Amino acid sequence: MIRCKPLLGTFVEICTPDEGRFSHAIENAFLAIEEVQTLMSFHNSESELSQINARCHLEAIRIHPWMTKIMTIAQEIHLRSGGLFNCGIGHRLVARGLLPRHFDRADQFGGIEHLQFLEPTLVRSNLPLCLDLGGIAKGFAVDLAVDVLQCAGIPSGLVNAGGDLRVFGSKAQLIQIRNPANPHEVISLGNMSEGAIATSSLYFAKRDKTSISFMVNPINHEHIDFSESYSVIADQCVYADALTKVVSISGNTNHPCLGQFSAKAIKIPNSLAI
Repeated sequence: MIRCKPLLGTFVEICTPDEGRFSHAIENAFLAIEEVQTLMSFHNSESELSQINARCHLEAIRIHPWMTKIMTIAQEIHLRSGGLFNCGIGHRLVARGLLPRHFDRADQFGGIEHLQFLEPTLVRSNLPLCLDLGGIAKGFAVDLAVDVLQCAGIPSGLVNAGGDLRVFGSKAQLIQIRNPANPHEVISLGNMSEGAIATSSLYFAKRDKTSISFMVNPINHEHIDFSESYSVIADQCVYADALTKVVSISGNTNHPCLGQFSAKAIKIPNSLAI
């Protein structure tokens, strides 16, 4: 049984055994994903993320436990990647018109490393922030949905949020990713029964040669361009999602931080690249 809903700026699919008793669990899994969207959307000026961006340099902000978890993971990956993963580049995307402007531009923005936890669910920053969780939230939402399904006793299944996916249980699932040379074709990577995979690419983001890449190197703040795709396989989708940014920015499928998260990377070249 496959159910699909438009969420997180993409289509989210949940695939489980065809048993009617799982319908309630599947709906709860979708509700968890919707809650992530409500909390972590940059586009929604009323989201908790937007409130953090607008006010956390002025006062302490009480946050949802899920926000605590994702921010903690983001800080950990930032540290272990040597700064290649940093959610604090939202202002660069705003300046290029790739994200909406919700508040006046500050003279200086901090990064994810400047977010301070005063308590587990209380944060503040000593610099204005413009955090964008677009590089990690989908994977986080996928993991939450899988947790809901597993807690309901569903023996196996798959949650796929626009190519960020996780499978669980004894039933192997065929894993396919788009061919960067022709994104309307897919490449089979084999079967997976437990684990997650996420892919970063620019084949749909860049409509023509003059389009601006949404991928920003947080160290030198330059927009980067590439024609291949990078996939990361990990135990959890939140790590697979975030680590694709590390390998695509560095171009290094053997980046040292992959091993620290028990992850592996795959590069699919664009055979039509000039």
